[in-house]
Amino acid sequence: MRILIAAAGSRGDVDPYTGLGAGLRRAGHDVVLAAPDTFAPLARRAGLEFRGLPADPRAHGDVTGRRGLMRSAAAFVDRLARGFADAVRDDTDLLVLSTTTAPLGWHLTEATGTPSIGAYLQPTTPTGDFPPVVTGTRSLGRLGNRAAGRLGVRMADRLYDDAVAGLRRDLGLPPLGPAAARRRQEAAHWPVLHGFSEAVVPRPADWRPGLDVVGNWWPYVGPDERLPAELEDFLTAGGRPVFVGFGSMARGEGERLSELAVGALRRAGLRGVLQSGSAGLAATGDDVLTVGDVPHALLFPRVAAVVHHAGAGTSAAALRAAVPSVPVPVAADQPFWAARLTALGAAPGPLPFAELTAERLAAALDSAVRDARHAHTRAAAGVAERLTAEDAVARTVQTIERVAQEAGR
Repeated sequence: MRILIAAAGSRGDVDPYTGLGAGLRRAGHDVVLAAPDTFAPLARRAGLEFRGLPADPRAHGDVTGRRGLMRSAAAFVDRLARGFADAVRDDTDLLVLSTTTAPLGWHLTEATGTPSIGAYLQPTTPTGDFPPVVTGTRSLGRLGNRAAGRLGVRMADRLYDDAVAGLRRDLGLPPLGPAAARRRQEAAHWPVLHGFSEAVVPRPADWRPGLDVVGNWWPYVGPDERLPAELEDFLTAGGRPVFVGFGSMARGEGERLSELAVGALRRAGLRGVLQSGSAGLAATGDDVLTVGDVPHALLFPRVAAVVHHAGAGTSAAALRAAVPSVPVPVAADQPFWAARLTALGAAPGPLPFAELTAERLAAALDSAVRDARHAHTRAAAGVAERLTAEDAVARTVQTIERVAQEAGR
């Protein structure tokens, strides 16, 4: 089959699909990754064809407040919709849609007759088991959680109102709002695969049929990839360092965060590897090294702990490496994943970004790395066994081939 995976957002919203795409190629399929242009090198490194989508989240600035996040998301969706249809060509046999692209992809499915499935990195369907992943971590009880989940879905649909209206006009389709399109997909039990592990978030029992949790799709790492020589030398020159990185978060706060992180590491008597990321972390010294993008799969097994923004992918990578986390959630779904790490015992507890200080970070590092019972490391190792045993790509291939067969492809 000719499969098009459409994903948009930050690197963490796109990179897992490079591993999925490479797995689909190994299964004999032709795979195209459609994503913002900045991610073209990731796709090509994984051996995937690439098509650009007209939406770069960096164009709308870094946001930490909920209102600012909603404004930024609406602007992002509007840009995404303008050229989304151009990425889907007549030779596409199946669309694989992320959380962000699905509300647009459904209309392409309708217009072209191309079957589709969802491939989500977060649990977005309302459930009584936990509150919506983007509204907080405090449970409201089963009825309250479901009600909050439905409200969250309605808010998300509103972000797509204008974008969907324009897309349907361009496709020659009659008017149909995002909420009505979602209800239609739900009624048809549209298949959605969730790319996280049940060891981290068990599948809710009140989810409808067709919503499956298959395990993590890991970012592609080539068989010959190695860590940079400078980093390799630093790792072997002393005790295991602590990784500190905030991914695509905290743009423009590099100087403050670098000073804070180095101060915390030195208070705790630990070496550190700072990943520059969007924040622009940077520091020098015999006990600290600054790096750019390096594969977490290669680096994390060699560190003592991971200080991170608690994105879904980074959280899972730390667990798979069997090292404790110090989560510093900033926005969106990050408090949810930080809470899951804590509940699993793999983290001493979240440090909200707005409350981060060198003193608090040093104390959390001391707990994560030097707990007398090594409880956080043992907890992470227990989850790591589950994660390494899962084969999310194989389960995804099975579902994709079943959906295609049912559609006569």
